[in-house]
Amino acid sequence: MDKLDRAILQILQTDCTRPVAEIADQIGLGSTACWRRIQKLEESGIIRARVALLDGHKLNVGVVVFVSIKTTQHNAHWLAQFHAA
Repeated sequence: MDKLDRAILQILQTDCTRPVAEIADQIGLGSTACWRRIQKLEESGIIRARVALLDGHKLNVGVVVFVSIKTTQHNAHWLAQFHAA
């Protein structure tokens, strides 16, 4: 990976919907060469996915929390007490 690959990654991390031609122009590379580099970054697993960041406030979604609880009790009575607490 060289400085052009790093520049591509920086741009894609900011906005992965940018057209390849625009990315290529920004880093001084031809569109085809830029597209090939992006393909190699995807094939090698450096780019795992292209995702959308959602606005939780506009979706009226609060904070999502995952909690792991360990217990030595695995029975209905313990579960009922846990729910009541």
